Amino acid sequence: MTREFFSYPVQDFDSFKVQLLNYLGTFGIACFLDNHRYEFDRSFECLAGAGVREDFSFTETAAPEALDAFTSRRDWIFGHVAYDFPDRWSTGAPPQPDPVGFPDCYFFIPETVFILDDHAVRIGVGGGAPEAARIYETVRSVQAPPLPETRLPATWRSRFTRQEYLETVELLRGHIRRGDCYEINFCQEFFLEGAVIDPLATYRRLSRLSPHPFAAWYRIGDRYVACASPERYLKKNGSTIFSQPMKGTIGRDREDAVADRALRDRLLSDEKERAENIMIVDLVRNDLSRICREGSVQVTAFPGVHSFPRVHQLISTIQGTLREDCRFSEILRATFPMGSMTGAPKIRVMELIRAYERSKRGLFSGTIGYFTPQGDFDFNVVIRSILYNRSSGYVSLQAGSAITFRSDAATEYGECLTKIGAMQEALVGEQPC
Repeated sequence: MTREFFSYPVQDFDSFKVQLLNYLGTFGIACFLDNHRYEFDRSFECLAGAGVREDFSFTETAAPEALDAFTSRRDWIFGHVAYDFPDRWSTGAPPQPDPVGFPDCYFFIPETVFILDDHAVRIGVGGGAPEAARIYETVRSVQAPPLPETRLPATWRSRFTRQEYLETVELLRGHIRRGDCYEINFCQEFFLEGAVIDPLATYRRLSRLSPHPFAAWYRIGDRYVACASPERYLKKNGSTIFSQPMKGTIGRDREDAVADRALRDRLLSDEKERAENIMIVDLVRNDLSRICREGSVQVTAFPGVHSFPRVHQLISTIQGTLREDCRFSEILRATFPMGSMTGAPKIRVMELIRAYERSKRGLFSGTIGYFTPQGDFDFNVVIRSILYNRSSGYVSLQAGSAITFRSDAATEYGECLTKIGAMQEALVGEQPC
């Protein structure tokens, strides 16, 4: 069925965005991507898909060719790849289940596509203008569903005590001293069991507390993610493909502008933080060289400080010219999981991650994004995210930091707490914002 787009006026962008989110919440499968007005080479302020026309879930018996066939369809496609997805290809067997339960790889062609900017919404449907007009009026009239009675356990639980985390970082630094690796992104999970939250209200509150350029609200059945990601994994535009790894973090002083600028300058000159970025840039260059034309991979921005509501970050840009015959499965094999969430060298570091982390990452440090009908795509890095299974009441927050030879374990632990702060706040109160 051919999809056509029809444009309708938007008088109040913020109000319409809330209405659109409420509308998406009525579907069992939906994806909402939000730029929050950042300038990060994003093609859309907000992009969403609702309902399912066709979908694809990678199973133990599926071949990479099946993934390539689906993602090369000439339509809008939304979906995700979980961190653990490479285990499907490397071992031939699915990894152990995680409490949240997102599939390792899932994509869908939506019934309806929404492209929203300040003054208009474009609605892409297969049923022509009458269907688009009906959906537009429904979005404008839909009310937020009744909020459930929020129930959050009194305290967060962690897979590590603080002392266990500090000791584990020292063990990882031992691996670095022995030459096993140069840098490892070590993550820990904070979680609740038996929680009842409202996923839409949580996302809206998280967006107010921590707006970021690669934010997402995503639902598959009873599994939800409210994502406030500042990081891009990969974008393809024509024959150009580029990655923007984020490594190097310092907290912000939101009360004192002078002190905040000093923190920003300190990050840019910090040898340890810059070393983190340099190692990941080198890794990404190597990954892209496997799928790009010889000699085309180059670093176009290195490293720049980008300021977000709670932290300053070092971000670099690496781009290349994609080989004409390169398929999506090949791109995944070469570049996924992304270097900023693994470390260097990647294969050895992933072995250490499996050995020392105490939670399956699942969708955390995976990616959510979309394909266009022209075959272009844009995918984020799933960090700063609340993952929720409504059936079991399980809420998961994971955070990590880059462990290097110069790392101080207590500082790395504090960085993890800083990263989950906005997410914990977003879960308190549950009032729509």
